[in-house]
Amino acid sequence: MLETVLTITSMQTPEEARAFKTINEEWIDRLFAIEEADRAILDDPVVNILNRGGDVLIARAGESIVGCVALVPTGAGVFELSKMGVTPESRGRGYGRRIIHAAINRARVLGATSLFLGSSTRLPNAVHLYESVGFKHVPIEQLGPMPYVRADVFMELELK
Repeated sequence: MLETVLTITSMQTPEEARAFKTINEEWIDRLFAIEEADRAILDDPVVNILNRGGDVLIARAGESIVGCVALVPTGAGVFELSKMGVTPESRGRGYGRRIIHAAINRARVLGATSLFLGSSTRLPNAVHLYESVGFKHVPIEQLGPMPYVRADVFMELELK
């Protein structure tokens, strides 16, 4: 079987912004509830991420958008890895791992010295993926306030 080429690029079009919102709403709605902090990021990623010096990466398998992730700057070289998702029909193909590696590389280009994230024990596959690429569990106090009620796993990755 031929492997589909996965391309991961910075979000540039309204279509990509809609896909970023749709992919994330699917998993958040299915497992949790969409929160105010989600709305701000998903409704206007240009203002709330790109214009602040962050980025949204969009993954395509062929012509189809299959995943995404956001890098949200929080100050002093620290970025939140946020809103990572893969479409339901594309899960289990290793795309998430490739997206996270692309996000780490892009964060370095953006000047990040560390990444942090809030996840959930209800997303064991995601937590395992983050652990496998080097994220370490930290107490929430080390990260500061987390805007998501669903977050009960807090992780950080120092970028060398």
